[in-house]
Amino acid sequence: MQRLCDEVIELIFYELDDPTALTLTSKHFHNVSQDPYVRAHYFLNRYGRMDAMFWALGRGKIMSDKVIDILISSGAYVSRYLVQVAIHHYFRSANHFIKTAWVRNMSIPVFAHFMKVACGLFDEVPLGKNEDDGYFFAVFLKESRLPPDMKSTKWETVRDIFGKYKFIPFSMKDPLMVQLPIALAIEPRLLPYAEANGFHMDTKYRDFVFRKMFEKMALNNGERSDDILRNVRELRRLDARMFLSRTVAAEICMESKSNESAYRALKILDRTKELLFDLSTVVAELIKLFVNTRSITSAYTINVLRHLYADFPSTDPTVRIVMLLTACLSDNVLVQPNPSGTLKSKLEPLGLLPLTRKDIVDILTNPFVEKHSALVDFAKDEINLSSSDIKDILQEVAVKCLKIGSKGKTLKKLVDCHPYLHAVLQENAVQCYAINLDDLPSYDDEEACATYEAPLCRDFNTSSKAARNSAGAAGLHSAEPNASGDAIATDGREMDEDESGNEGPVQAETGNTSELGIIGQDTLSSMIRQDEMAPTRSRRRSFYFSYFGSDTTGKLGYPTDFIPVGRWVKERYPVRSAMAATFLTHAVINNNTTLLHVFFTCNTPSTNYVSTSQHVPVTLKHFRLLARLGKAPNWCLYHEIENGAEFYFSEEDYLSKQPPATEPKRCSKVKVKSKETSPTIPRLSTQAGPSKVQVSPRATKRRPRRSAAAVMSYVIPDSDDEAIVEDDDENAVVVLMTMQAKKRKVESNLQRWVKHLSVLLAEEQKKYKEKRKRLEKSAPSEGRRRVAKSEFHKSLMVNLRSLRKLDLDKRKQLYGPDAAEDDYFTEDDGDDEYRERTTRANKRRRVTS
Repeated sequence: MQRLCDEVIELIFYELDDPTALTLTSKHFHNVSQDPYVRAHYFLNRYGRMDAMFWALGRGKIMSDKVIDILISSGAYVSRYLVQVAIHHYFRSANHFIKTAWVRNMSIPVFAHFMKVACGLFDEVPLGKNEDDGYFFAVFLKESRLPPDMKSTKWETVRDIFGKYKFIPFSMKDPLMVQLPIALAIEPRLLPYAEANGFHMDTKYRDFVFRKMFEKMALNNGERSDDILRNVRELRRLDARMFLSRTVAAEICMESKSNESAYRALKILDRTKELLFDLSTVVAELIKLFVNTRSITSAYTINVLRHLYADFPSTDPTVRIVMLLTACLSDNVLVQPNPSGTLKSKLEPLGLLPLTRKDIVDILTNPFVEKHSALVDFAKDEINLSSSDIKDILQEVAVKCLKIGSKGKTLKKLVDCHPYLHAVLQENAVQCYAINLDDLPSYDDEEACATYEAPLCRDFNTSSKAARNSAGAAGLHSAEPNASGDAIATDGREMDEDESGNEGPVQAETGNTSELGIIGQDTLSSMIRQDEMAPTRSRRRSFYFSYFGSDTTGKLGYPTDFIPVGRWVKERYPVRSAMAATFLTHAVINNNTTLLHVFFTCNTPSTNYVSTSQHVPVTLKHFRLLARLGKAPNWCLYHEIENGAEFYFSEEDYLSKQPPATEPKRCSKVKVKSKETSPTIPRLSTQAGPSKVQVSPRATKRRPRRSAAAVMSYVIPDSDDEAIVEDDDENAVVVLMTMQAKKRKVESNLQRWVKHLSVLLAEEQKKYKEKRKRLEKSAPSEGRRRVAKSEFHKSLMVNLRSLRKLDLDKRKQLYGPDAAEDDYFTEDDGDDEYRERTTRANKRRRVTS
């Protein structure tokens, strides 16, 4: 290090945030750091020409007259605004954004030299209150929404501040930095001056700037189309990268009724071919966003869509459906006394008549249309449908509503009015939506298993793409990063690392996602407010967009007051029916906790929840389906088992109304008795009393040892006869039968669940080992390769321990504290920790006093 030349040492200094520690390690390094040229160029190389002077003034102890002269002569940017703020701060005047010492660390002679040199760059430097350049710029922005004759700061004043006095916010902490794009939207003629002062017009400012151009003026209701066109064309001429995007155009269209000047200017730009896209295409894609979103029920949205459709008619089938919905959902048409006449009067101006059979089906299957009778009557009159045609339509609508999770009310009304649909729905649900293991993706295809979703009982609260589509959230849109408040929080000199990392509402996109922008349902005013109110720092953006972002209620895909289809199925069909079993299977796969709670509760509030007679039975098939997908079972399934759910291999066991199927032979080494015979009564001798009766021991297990202090009891478990052993002269045969009943093991539902889940866990462990061996062979490395277990594997390992412990506690209550623990383990179980711990506990030496 001591042999390095001075130039190399300087380069090392430039890479350090604070070279002080390095300068103290060597006298040579210290001498190099004392050079004014090295100090000045440290700030220039470290922070750039635009920020060098600001950061240098904050290191007052190393500043000197020569360092200041070298900085200015080497191109460090100095504006009159910087000089004014530095003087105010040095002499303890109030400053609105600098809270540190900054220039106050400089000595008076050095700061006096800075004032002399800096003030010499400008003809005058006003230092009075509210006379600095930043104040005039802030007032100019504050008065941007006022008419020209009411503004106190004129365009010429702001032009001189930028052109003559080189105004530019010099710190990212300066609030004026995020307001600079607003000035360019108000006066695009400022762009050349701002760029001459070092401002870089990044494309992330683009949408915000154009939003401000088209913004509705609250105090000026006059015609502004000419002003908007002039500003757009001027900015486009000054910078070819600045163009109106599809995102902003869609937002302007959403205000076509309230901001007519902006909408008129947008149509003029479309007619003169000054847009980079076709406005009619944007309008068509915008209208299609409302096909499955709650905002279609809003009167404001309905009026806007009708206005847009009148200006830009389209033959797109989805656009037709949306416009039909605007007629059916406006003014409660379907519940009025004469719905047919009213509906016809609304459809004729839109040119949507005559209706077709497909139109009727599409309207009735929309999540926001819950009444069908009025529309069916209108179809009879206008389309001349026969009774059989109406029946076919209602049947098709009912079957399609099964997949739409929020259509419980529609199904309830259809089945109440047409009882034949009750059996039709069950038949179609079982035929079309029954899921078996063969219907699922292969276990090895982890990506397909992770993204797999059952078509029924999808959860509205999930964030997956498929569930959002099923909930009808195709219209949800979040402005791209260059259209949000992030765009005005930074400039070209310092950008946040996480510009697109906001965690706002997850929303779908549609249309072109290139530089022309995506299309959303937000209005221009709401996006402007969101831009202006958004925090400037990225770490606070996620909190803001989660709680204070654009309103997402209107973008939901289900009505405000709806009944889930799964809940209606539970209330309408028997709990032990094929219909309920099919929906439960789909709810288990989709992990729909809300519906699982419904399936595992009773319809009548008075019934005890623990009683599982009114619950849809959980089966081993549910666990096997989740094992194939690698998904963790919902806690409700384990809770049902703990509450005494009866064991079934599949729904076929209880749907056939026969006793559960006999257990097939397993290849695993679980200790399961294949056949259990009833105990026999041995022959008794006349001299032998009851206490001397010799009974052959069990073939598979030894009788657990009883404690000496334990009270001998011959009461049969679960028997109501409490007087069996009261009489000393009781028949010996009865005593013997009582003892045999005491020994006989009755396998409970919980034990069967534990046994078969243990087999399933062994299978998962086997698949895990095979996967690890396969990966080790494909990519050999030193040592054993770490392979992650599936979520199902980890969940079953943890919850199976709890079930085993619960089973042991129940048997201890029944047979006493010395009840033996049944061995459900296999060699491939994988639960070594639990087995070792319990085995060690059982082998402890018993100490008797």
